[in-house]
Amino acid sequence: MTELQRLRAEHAPALLAFERANRAYFAESVPDRGDAYFADFDTRHGELLAGQAAGRDHLHLIIGGDGEVLGRVNLIDVEDGSAELGFRVAKDAAGRGLATSAVRQVLVLAADTYGLRTLRAAATVDNTGSRTVLQRTGFLPAGETVLDGRPAVRYVRDLLEEGQRPAGA
Repeated sequence: MTELQRLRAEHAPALLAFERANRAYFAESVPDRGDAYFADFDTRHGELLAGQAAGRDHLHLIIGGDGEVLGRVNLIDVEDGSAELGFRVAKDAAGRGLATSAVRQVLVLAADTYGLRTLRAAATVDNTGSRTVLQRTGFLPAGETVLDGRPAVRYVRDLLEEGQRPAGA
């Protein structure tokens, strides 16, 4: 059984273990966080919590039954009813529908709890898994971009448009 939890200070050790264990896997499809992220993890974690407390970000973890972090779903750069969605799931947990389920849960939170109206996202063209999750959760292609020097697709999700409203996912 998995649970979506809002990021908290006590998540730091499990989150760091998740990021370390999956670093090479994530770097295959998204820009690497770099060595400084890991060396200064405690400082970075504190900054994330401060951004969340200030309402700039809404950060979530997918937690497994044993307390292990299986993934993340984040809404960042919250401004004027809009935010950027980002997500990642551990290599060992990929392909089980965790990302799709967690993104659906965050869509409901975004609209009902955080008061957001629009979400943006992007995924590299070769990141079929992320693009599939975005499409399954109602994101629509909105143009092309480049992520870490690789071609990518931009997506948008209107949370208020009739037929696009997240329903109790």
